[in-house]
Amino acid sequence: MKLPLSYYSNQDVLFLAQDLLGKVLFTEIDREITAGIIVETEAYFGVKDKASHAYGGRRTDRTETLYNQGGVSYVYLCYGIHHLFNVVTSVEDDPHAVLIRAVEPLIGTEIMELRRNMPASKAAISSGPGSAAKALGIDRSFNKKDLNGNEIWIEDHGIQYPSDGIVTGPRIGVAYAQEDALLPWRFFVKGNKYVSKPNKI
Repeated sequence: MKLPLSYYSNQDVLFLAQDLLGKVLFTEIDREITAGIIVETEAYFGVKDKASHAYGGRRTDRTETLYNQGGVSYVYLCYGIHHLFNVVTSVEDDPHAVLIRAVEPLIGTEIMELRRNMPASKAAISSGPGSAAKALGIDRSFNKKDLNGNEIWIEDHGIQYPSDGIVTGPRIGVAYAQEDALLPWRFFVKGNKYVSKPNKI
């Protein structure tokens, strides 16, 4: 049920950002498994996207992970506080990525509750990319992990949403990207309480 690495080689990052909705993101840490249904994503379109860390072909120690063949994780620290988890997609040297912005707790909810110090019934437990990563135990040590490995992976459990059940809109927190900040490259499941604010477009 793990998504094959070939899945991530798709060069259409907008397709993947939508298709990942309903897929299940797993982590295994110290023999403890947690998983959540992906309910919110954002697409980042590599060197042409002013919101991407790889815009203009920028290559640094941090961004080098983005230039890998699709199927690895890209984890970075935002504002020195939050770890954000991204799925690297496309082919080598084409640095596309999908940011996982929210998950709906599915497996190991008690562990998530301890990590977040709140009940799983509370949407804030995994709403927003920093919260989703923390609930799943994802930190900088997860950067550049093989998404077909045994530490972090994504499975297809047959969860699908109708096209009118998926909302699109501009990405969040990328005002610096000028006109690219307005692109409708954020995707989320309509009516799902774990989607971050704003959850209406």
